[in-house]
Amino acid sequence: MVGIRAQQKEKTRRQLIDAALTQLSAERSFSSLSLREVAKEAGLAPTSFYRHFTDMDELGLTLVDEAGLTLRQLMRQARQRIENGGSVITTSVVTFMEFIEDNGNIFRLLLRERSGTSAAFRAAVSREVRYFTMELCDYLQHANQLDAEVAYLQANAAVTIVFSAGSDALDVDKKERQQLADRTVGQLRIIAKGAHDFSLRKKKLAKTKE
Repeated sequence: MVGIRAQQKEKTRRQLIDAALTQLSAERSFSSLSLREVAKEAGLAPTSFYRHFTDMDELGLTLVDEAGLTLRQLMRQARQRIENGGSVITTSVVTFMEFIEDNGNIFRLLLRERSGTSAAFRAAVSREVRYFTMELCDYLQHANQLDAEVAYLQANAAVTIVFSAGSDALDVDKKERQQLADRTVGQLRIIAKGAHDFSLRKKKLAKTKE
């Protein structure tokens, strides 16, 4: 019985999260949503909201956490696809652009709250971006035999470029999104080449000091 109640509670919580995401758009930010609107979209009474979230801010922080997790999971899947052959950069950019196309509202949330008025929201988005960067850093460090410093510099630059491209890709057609993807792949390849060369120079310099 307890298990059934827990499942129902989680289902209702999910309805509220999905209802908030559904209402986000290019014209509507999370801060413009009201508790009543979210509850109504979810098919619930406003009082039911408080059984799952203390207020709209808690719901918003949950959305940010979920957005970051969704994106990280997709990129992990992209790296797994790479193990079967293919370019790490191209596959990652294609996966990211697919995420933008299918989850534009989620990405808009991250972009808006990253520079929004709420310090708690800004901190939450910064944390998600940091997680994203560090996962990529770990991958680059092991896959490309880069030292930690070079891997982090490459990962940080890559995330900055990709997020910027994602912002541009939100409201363009498929052809323009493909052009953005091609340009992003080129930029990331230049950064990867620079990171590789920089890493080699560091290793040579270290050997001369031995």
